Amino acid sequence: PAEMVSRNNFSVWNILKKCIGMELSKIAMPVVFNEPLSFLQRISEYMEHTHLIHKACSLSDSVDRMQVVAAFAVSAVASQWERTGKPFNPLLGETYELIREDEGYRLISEQVSHHPPISAFHAESLKQEFAFHGSIYPKLKFWGKSIEAEPKGTMTLELLKHKEAYTWMNPMCCVHNVILGKLWIEQYGTVEILNHSTGDKCVLNFKSCGMFGKELHKVEGFIQDKSKKKLRVIYGKWTECMYSVDPKVYETHKKSDKKSGGESKKTKRENSCEEDDSDDVPEIQETVTVIPGSALLWRITPRPPHSAQMYNFTSFAMTLNELEPGTEKLLPPTDCRLRPDIRAMENGDIDRASSEKERLEEKQRAARKERSRDEEEWSTRWFHLGTNPHTEAEDWLYRGGYFDRNYSDCPNIY
Repeated sequence: PAEMVSRNNFSVWNILKKCIGMELSKIAMPVVFNEPLSFLQRISEYMEHTHLIHKACSLSDSVDRMQVVAAFAVSAVASQWERTGKPFNPLLGETYELIREDEGYRLISEQVSHHPPISAFHAESLKQEFAFHGSIYPKLKFWGKSIEAEPKGTMTLELLKHKEAYTWMNPMCCVHNVILGKLWIEQYGTVEILNHSTGDKCVLNFKSCGMFGKELHKVEGFIQDKSKKKLRVIYGKWTECMYSVDPKVYETHKKSDKKSGGESKKTKRENSCEEDDSDDVPEIQETVTVIPGSALLWRITPRPPHSAQMYNFTSFAMTLNELEPGTEKLLPPTDCRLRPDIRAMENGDIDRASSEKERLEEKQRAARKERSRDEEEWSTRWFHLGTNPHTEAEDWLYRGGYFDRNYSDCPNIY
């Protein structure tokens, strides 16, 4: 993308002061606060570390598989680090496809509902080794200084060769200093990954920043069997790497660390994360203390050197809106790559992006009015509302047929 435009001349406060404690999905934000990707492209970033799924497929031990799946679940949110631009809200019926033959998978996503906004996705291995699918209804709330995003929705990963299914929900995400100071992001909450075949469970605690910032980005948890016996401890940072270690080794290390005063030494900071007008970014070293005997599960891919000027995109994110020669003939007219406001922003034309965004939102409103006048229901094209066979909860499931390339009855949304 073209380099980011400065947001300094725009006051978020003027837009958000009426919205404290409210759901933000209905608030139109100026395009300058966006990044040039649709939310559908953003969720496809879960696939950046697909090599972990391939690794899980290759392992014969179910606990070894679980710890790699846990690393994949953590890696799926790693690209959010420092990504403070808001993705474009997908239009109803918008789609995105991603085929990575080098990584051995293809993905299709669709915006299946507008109010509430729900995005559904389905990724599958080209060699029929796995399927990964889910739907996300991001609930955004503004709390005065921060915006909290709750990514409601279940992720399901099926390892077909092992006849295993894992399900989990992503952690909460919070963007601090929306009004004043440097924007920074934390993820927090408990993520429980359940292996529906064995009953094993991995409980991951994404820690919130804490008083002195020493917990920022930390993830700690354990794998237990169905009788609640701890089998492995997993630890690291979602911005950096994840390790696993034997629970006994972990406990011994914790005790010796306490004796040597490792826990009580705190970095002095003027402000905690809870005080002052701006929640200062905790000054901490991005390092994980490795316990002897630990196995590395995952390490983040370094970002390109110019990432900070490019919305803090990863190398993977930078490829997502690329329209390769000849691709346009293959894509349905609803694909994000063909969306004019995102394309204009990527090219650095903010005025055009803004006017196109308004035009598309107006077109969407007019189409909704027309449907309600004709008492016509919107019908989704590639997903249907059904029951997730593993959780038995309501879920958006892929209908199939997208890659047959018959797009004759796709809606004209752009």
